[in-house]
Amino acid sequence: MEKKQETAPVIRLDRQLKYQGNILKIYEDTVLANGHEARWDYIHHDGAAAVLPVASDGRILMVRQYRNALDRYTLEIPAGKLDAPDEPKEECAYRELEEETGFRTEKLEYLMSLNTTVAFCDEAIDIFVAHNLIPSKQHLDEDEVIEVEPWRLEDLEELIYSGRITDGKTIAAIMAYARKYRSVDKADEMNGGAGQ
Repeated sequence: MEKKQETAPVIRLDRQLKYQGNILKIYEDTVLANGHEARWDYIHHDGAAAVLPVASDGRILMVRQYRNALDRYTLEIPAGKLDAPDEPKEECAYRELEEETGFRTEKLEYLMSLNTTVAFCDEAIDIFVAHNLIPSKQHLDEDEVIEVEPWRLEDLEELIYSGRITDGKTIAAIMAYARKYRSVDKADEMNGGAGQ
């Protein structure tokens, strides 16, 4: 086995806030990396939660909304930022489910956690699954326009494979959900992976 090359640790020498917006704080870090001084961008985000809502017929409720950064509408799972840095992500998920889809649930199931952009941003999202949806009412922000669309899992997978869904949290959630809940996968696990 090839031995890993030893490198000097990265040492942060300084961090300066360059911009603070509604969602992000952008910093310039001065670091010592491999013995060389460098300047790195660092973006802080307080965190977020997302939900994969499953209707009684097995279809997944997706939201279609305009994303300014991409200048287009995207198809995503419902999600939103924490109201405060210390807000429990599960509470945020309950709120975002109802606000964006007009459905609520009495129990969320944890699915996964992910970091969205590890090279320069610390945003962390916890993703939950919601079954047993209860009709309620959307509570959108004044500047939000969100359409709710029910989709079959296999159709969402095809949209991912064809490059028509590109949102990272949505791709991760759908693929993790498909692996965890699809009956053929459960059969594989029960047979000890013998169905090869």
